Order: sequence, then structure tokens, then C-alpha cells
Amino acid sequence: MKRAIAAIAALAALAAPAAAADRYAIVVTGAAGGDQYARKYDTWRAVLVDMLRTKYEFDDQHLLVFADHESQGVALATRENVQRVFADLRGRLTKDDLLFVVLIGHGTSLDGEDAKFNLVGPDLSSAQWADLVRAVPSRLVFVDTTGASSPFLPRLAGKGRVILTATDTAAQQFETVFPEFFIKAFDDPEADLDKNGRVSMWEAFAYASAAVHQFYEQKGQLPTERPVLDDTGDGVGREAGNPGPDGALAKVTYLEADVTAATGNRALDALLKRRADLELQVETLKGRKPTMKPEAYEAELERLLLELARVSQQIRSKT
Repeated sequence: MKRAIAAIAALAALAAPAAAADRYAIVVTGAAGGDQYARKYDTWRAVLVDMLRTKYEFDDQHLLVFADHESQGVALATRENVQRVFADLRGRLTKDDLLFVVLIGHGTSLDGEDAKFNLVGPDLSSAQWADLVRAVPSRLVFVDTTGASSPFLPRLAGKGRVILTATDTAAQQFETVFPEFFIKAFDDPEADLDKNGRVSMWEAFAYASAAVHQFYEQKGQLPTERPVLDDTGDGVGREAGNPGPDGALAKVTYLEADVTAATGNRALDALLKRRADLELQVETLKGRKPTMKPEAYEAELERLLLELARVSQQIRSKT
């Protein structure tokens, strides 16, 4: 049975990619609060933006970058500028597009229930960020890499969203190392756990989480950050090494051009959407495995993989 499932899965992976939906990224490094932090944040931001532009081929017009100082292609990270760009995107994004938001800098806990991300001038709280993304129609990946970031997870969680925070409690307010490893994951083959040639959001999260744990272990310190992820929309995330329902959507969400985008061919578009739905069903089923009888799990997995292989073959015949 296991060999048969592996063979079916390999066959399903052979489909050629199709045209991409639009991908947008908002990268914000807020108020640095000192040269030491500014140099670090500037480096992380520059590495991420360059990678999005060159390796992942994001359109320059879709890369929206903010920092605590203006420069070529970088706007000032003020509340007004951030609000303005979200207002603009709400009229441009469609449900098939991807919006990738990354916050790098300092976070502050307000009352244990809310937190804020430090900008130049007035800050934006997690509740205010939630208001900004509420009307965004696209798929959303929102990553707050700062200390005290955990309140962002329940505030922003929702259907079709992948939310990551560097901490699992607002009390974890110290400087984080999570952003360094999270960014590195997208350019490190070791992060590609399933060896399919690309790094999913779950794989980047798992890679960074393991690196954070190793960082503190090598220093002989107790961790002051525990990254968590939510993609079920219930606002209750989980750590990478813990069991739980989260991860299915993150495992099929990539920065690469989306193979589920419209191609202009109705039959092919329907097949691409069907394949994406089947891939998500497979990952969701894997998350349910501990609660299922082995024979029921294997039967359902085989059914899904057979259907996935059939759809993938149809896609190949049309591309």
C-alpha cells in the first residue's frame, strides 16, 4: 500500500506549471530605535526584497517596501503610508492573488490582548492591522517577526489566511532572531523538506522554528520566542513541532508563481483549481491522521492521490 501511494504521489507531481496569478508583497521595517537595530533590519529587508525580486520574480510594481528612512524604492514607514497602500491594494487585488506581508522591527505589548508594531510616528496596533486586511479579497500570508507579536495571530486569523508570529505570548517582548532564519529559509535547499524544488510557507516556518530553538540551545539560554502558525482561521496557532490541525494551507502556499491562476482556457483553469483543492485536501487529511483508524486513513489518502494523479495527467495533456 505504501509503495502504491508513493507511486501515485510521484505521478501527481509531474504536472507542468501554468501562468501565475498576481503576487504582491509588503515588507515593513519600522522604527529601528538605534544604529545597531537599523543595520540589522536594513540587511534583512534588503535580502528579502532582493530575493522576491530576483529569485521569485515579483513585479517591481508589486513590491511595496517601507523603512524608517526613505531611499530609492523605499517609502517612509508611517501609519499614513501603510494605510494608504492597503487602501490602494483593496481595489487592485482579486481572490486569486497572493498578498505576502512581513513586519520586521520592534513590537510592544499593550495589555496582553493587543500589541503594536512600531512605526515612524504613531504606531499601528494588531487590531488596526486587522482592520487594514479585513477587506483584502486575496489570499493572505501575514508574518509578524517581532517580539510581543502573538496578539496578531488571533486578530488577523481568517479563512484562506496563513498567519505567523515570532512569539506565542505577548510577554515574549525581547528582540527576536526568527526573521533572520525565516528569510534564509526561502534560499536554502535544506528548507525544502519534501524535496519538490520549492519552499512552502510551512517549510519556511518549520525551518526557522528549528533554527530558533538551536540558537538558544547553543547559547545555553531558555528561548524567549516561540514561533506559531495559524491557517485554519480559528486564531489558535501551533508550534512547528507540536501536533495540531494547522499547516494544511501553509504546506501548499508558495512564493512562486501560482499554478492555480487563470490561463484563459476554461477547461484548464477548472483543472488547475481542482488540483489545488485536492492538494489541500491531502494536507488536511494528513493533519487528521492521528484521529483516524489506519485503514480509513490509507483508503482516503489513496482515493485523493488517485484523483490527484488523474487531474494532473489531464493538465499535462493541455499544457
